[in-house]
Amino acid sequence: MKYVIVLGDGMADWEIESLGGKTPLEYASTPEMDALAAKSEIGLLKTVPDGMKPGSDTANLSVIGYFPKKYYSGRSPLEALSIGVDMKSTDIAIRTNIVTISEEEGIDFGERTIIDHSSGEISTEDAAVLLNAVKAELETDEFKFYVGTSYRHLLIWDKGEVTDFAQPHDHLGEKIGEYLPKEKAFLDMMKKSYDILNNHPINVERAKKGLNKANCLWFWGAGTKPALDKFEDKTGKKGVMISAVDLLKGIAVGAGMKVVEVEGANGGLETNYEGKALAAVEALKEGYDFVYIHVEAPDEMGHQGSIEKKIKAIENLDQRVIKVVKTELEKAGLDFRMAVLPDHPTPIACRTHTSEPIPYMIYDSTKPLNETHKYNEKEGKASGNYIDEGYKFINRLFER
Repeated sequence: MKYVIVLGDGMADWEIESLGGKTPLEYASTPEMDALAAKSEIGLLKTVPDGMKPGSDTANLSVIGYFPKKYYSGRSPLEALSIGVDMKSTDIAIRTNIVTISEEEGIDFGERTIIDHSSGEISTEDAAVLLNAVKAELETDEFKFYVGTSYRHLLIWDKGEVTDFAQPHDHLGEKIGEYLPKEKAFLDMMKKSYDILNNHPINVERAKKGLNKANCLWFWGAGTKPALDKFEDKTGKKGVMISAVDLLKGIAVGAGMKVVEVEGANGGLETNYEGKALAAVEALKEGYDFVYIHVEAPDEMGHQGSIEKKIKAIENLDQRVIKVVKTELEKAGLDFRMAVLPDHPTPIACRTHTSEPIPYMIYDSTKPLNETHKYNEKEGKASGNYIDEGYKFINRLFER
């Protein structure tokens, strides 16, 4: 038996009036998920423990089988593992976004507004040039910068301390003054990064093209060196991670799972969906037991507040990942159990993560059910199936 999780990051949502009171998941054209749901177990899953912030870090740890209250030491340390940073026990890792802030003349820095947490989903190539420009002027023995993926980068603070920074995607459209770091060193780096980046040639060209400038650093997600138990020791399964996001790749590295890089996978709406699906099938055919396919696009579109693009991301997941995986595994003659779920909701209405339980679906190719339901938030709730400890979900998939 082979096992697959297809995770549409932030795919769950709230009812939207303009969609006739439906969620994007309900409204989207998802023939593959609908067909699977009629043969699957569906239900609700609580992925974020009480008292913890809803995020892809805590929620994905849960789905992969790690109790966040035991294993979570911060988001950025997991990303550091993916980037290949060998953290010391005294290091603090801090996520460093390159964001878009407003550029009115003659106002205080704190009066500026955060416009875009992802700088228009800037490419890794352009973002690397910008981060290196900042690095050349601001890096010291105490503060070291590392290039990540797209707008997502990393700062290592030598002999630092875990500091509570505001998450940029929680405050889109707001003035930044209330959310700036209290520590002078970080506030100074943010201000100087704006001076370095706002009129950088790359940003001048972006502005000419009508794109958001990537004109300021934003620090958040601080944490200490993580220590995860090995996935294979916990589950008895050899696992593979397929994701464009450093966070997920970092979890996999910490868990001893293989990370498969897919060309063209970028964490955006136009990611290489089919490439991810085919890489997953190939890994299972090569002898791996379990594959985790993470697709970031629904979450990014939720943060952008775009109903149309979030629906498109869900439809892409349905036709270009789930359908491909199912078809190719059947062609290969492999028995499989496949779960489809988000990690957390990213509702269009608030453009950030929330903690409500999410809908899940588990399909077993050897034991197809005969049901009438579809896969969405309402039907998951109506099923009566509820898993209140997210880290136990992996056992449900593995039938343990």
